Amino acid sequence: MASVTAKTGSFSVRAHVGDAKTLLAFNLPKGDSKNLAGFTIQCKPGNQPPYYIYNKLQFEKPENHAQVASEPAYSSVNAPIHKFRWLHVPGSFHQGVDPHLGDYQYTVTPRYFDNGGSLLPLDPTKSVTLSVTVAPFAKGSLSLGFTRGFTQSQAFVNHFGLKALIRPKSKELLFDTTAVSGKDAQGKAYTFGEEYDWLGYTAKAQIFSMIQEVVDDKSLSVDVFAYDLNEPDLIRMFLKLAKDGRIQVILDNAALHHDSKASKPEDQFEIEFNKAKAKGAAIIRGKFGRFAHDKIFVVSDANGPRKVLTGSTNFSATGLYVNSNHVIVFDDATVATLYKTLFDNVWKSGATLKAFLADPFSQKVWPFAQGAIPQTEIALSPHAPAAAESLLNGIAQRVKDEGKKANGSVFFAVMQVDGGTSPVWQALVDLHKQEKIYSYGISDTTKGISLYTPGKKNGVLVTGKPASTVLPPPFSQVPDVGLGHQVHHKFVVCGFNTVNPVVYCGSSNLASGGETVNGDNLLAIHDADVATVFVLEAVGLVDHFNFLDKNIGNKVSRQKALANPIQAAKAGGWFLSTTDKWAAPYYDSNDLHCADRVLFG
Repeated sequence: MASVTAKTGSFSVRAHVGDAKTLLAFNLPKGDSKNLAGFTIQCKPGNQPPYYIYNKLQFEKPENHAQVASEPAYSSVNAPIHKFRWLHVPGSFHQGVDPHLGDYQYTVTPRYFDNGGSLLPLDPTKSVTLSVTVAPFAKGSLSLGFTRGFTQSQAFVNHFGLKALIRPKSKELLFDTTAVSGKDAQGKAYTFGEEYDWLGYTAKAQIFSMIQEVVDDKSLSVDVFAYDLNEPDLIRMFLKLAKDGRIQVILDNAALHHDSKASKPEDQFEIEFNKAKAKGAAIIRGKFGRFAHDKIFVVSDANGPRKVLTGSTNFSATGLYVNSNHVIVFDDATVATLYKTLFDNVWKSGATLKAFLADPFSQKVWPFAQGAIPQTEIALSPHAPAAAESLLNGIAQRVKDEGKKANGSVFFAVMQVDGGTSPVWQALVDLHKQEKIYSYGISDTTKGISLYTPGKKNGVLVTGKPASTVLPPPFSQVPDVGLGHQVHHKFVVCGFNTVNPVVYCGSSNLASGGETVNGDNLLAIHDADVATVFVLEAVGLVDHFNFLDKNIGNKVSRQKALANPIQAAKAGGWFLSTTDKWAAPYYDSNDLHCADRVLFG
């Protein structure tokens, strides 16, 4: 179920269903947008009391507008949202760090000014109400999970403060995640584990659930591909399985993860693993030509492989709790068997480039479309140069083809788009030179940024590494990721909202070099529901960083974290407008906002 639509009169709301998140898109005929003041959004999680989504801005003089006294001035019932869509991620502000997942009811109401510019009272006869399941995404044998990430966000600062730690300052590998990590603005202590649950979100749940299943069921075993590996609780589970003789591990040994002093976390894990292992458990280290870059679990029972997890998420504190990442789970023996064959072939070859390339297995693309699996193709690298070139050119061509369609769209979140070694990167960069296609993307490079410009339809390309960002009131400052990555995804979505969408995802950086020298896997999934899930992930990232990027090098004074929004807004002069001019771009066919309203609403 990619979306749900409901309508009252001429006003319609379309709820796009994601992975434990919902994008609410609104639509009104232009004739009904006169004096439009915005939209009020009420959210009701399960049987809990309803609440209004908050708007960070408010009216300069709330007393001149219809107000609900029990709500703050920046509640959307008192300060309607000046956007035609809203991405709701439970736990960003309301419900704390352990939000309800399940049935949600959303009620959206268009709000209007009178002819004097005063907000009129909410008219429930204009409201649209619809129900959506907000939960980890699952369809047939396929499940998805996403990290919440967003350490560079007000939501993170609200929950954990500006100086929250991701790891203790000590270098201990197996630190206690029940230890206190810090205190929030109210002085309430929180643990690393509580912070991790919020940041890791559904990706953490998928990863830990799969390994916990193996720990609990003595008939199961697991094969693990790992690149970064330092998440302490996950390592503890691996060591327990080593004692049981029910785990094999292929672990990267490139310079990032291995040195002669055994000082790297992966080296320390190898030492502890070898101390703990019983018969049946084993570990090898390798890097192909450059990296053993896969992030894979293959779960087997006495009858053979039965389930596999893959994706972009490293099994590390950074991968799960700082980076924006995804995981893909196939609860299917046929797909799991492919990955088990991959693991066994790499194990036999010692994760060496020459031996793997000599095997015809490495040059094939493996199709699946049976039973409860959507049409999927899987490619397993490293490949010979010709095979890698063919694979990447195919993706680049699909990206280019979207630009030729009247309703073409491309959404993406990739770590790099400026390496110069990939036709896919070049195709993504070139999107922003044309206005026919709707393109929305983010990378961790700071080159080629193309932010939203009013009155223009060109696509948006933002960076997840804004430098020297200083936010204006009423926003607090947010942490930066330093030398790390916010965007670690590797996905591209073509053809959203059409009959032929596709998502390219997995561990591959979509680069020619990586495809020929790294151990990676790249998937193409042809499914509208899956495409919608990845599109919502891209939208959340691009919207957020479009705002941060606009404030790169801002000269305004830094605001104290968790400044009172009302006072900060007044000090900074940031207020909602009292006319309908904010809505004009959404009806201007030469503006990206108009294309956005049509595409989503």
